[in-house]
Amino acid sequence: MYDDIVGLAGASPGWLQAVGVLFTEAGLLAFAALFVWMIWRARASPVRLAAALLPPAATAIAYLISEAVKGVIQEDRPCRHLVTLVACPPTGDWSFPSNHSTIAAAAAVGLALAWRRLAPWVLPGALLMGFSRVFVGAHYPHDVLTGLVLGAVTAWLVFRYLSGPATKLARRLTAHAGDAPTQPMPTVSPRGDSKGPLLPPRR
Repeated sequence: MYDDIVGLAGASPGWLQAVGVLFTEAGLLAFAALFVWMIWRARASPVRLAAALLPPAATAIAYLISEAVKGVIQEDRPCRHLVTLVACPPTGDWSFPSNHSTIAAAAAVGLALAWRRLAPWVLPGALLMGFSRVFVGAHYPHDVLTGLVLGAVTAWLVFRYLSGPATKLARRLTAHAGDAPTQPMPTVSPRGDSKGPLLPPRR
């Protein structure tokens, strides 16, 4: 399957190759821009801001897991000694799983869970990002599939188990921030007797 896709890339028009090379890197920037946009929109509400911070948190966690797996499996890149659309990473930059695919899936699922209207756009975008990694010759298909599953599952778990605590923490911090320290006013009875804290007499 890798040979077929890379062969298709090599035989495709120059503009399509350029789009594949651009998308395989620029797609990550697009997800980062969506993170910033979502956080900006939610800045006025601490509770919404807590939910908006979960997608980038899930993406970071998925990336760290992917890097750990890479160090254990140490699968060499398929592009070694081959002519591909992008330069093959140096030896030691392992192939399994695909970091790009992991990040794209975690970001897409996280964004879709935080803001459902983005789902029709970001989920296909993550799939295209994964395909582009094979198209340019950087990864085997199983690297991409594993990365997509890893990122998606990580994002789902983060929302499943951290959205509640994050919302409670945001509400608690908001409540504390809204409690301004005030000095109780003394109560004056009809007879003129004050009930409450009094200022010390001047000397």
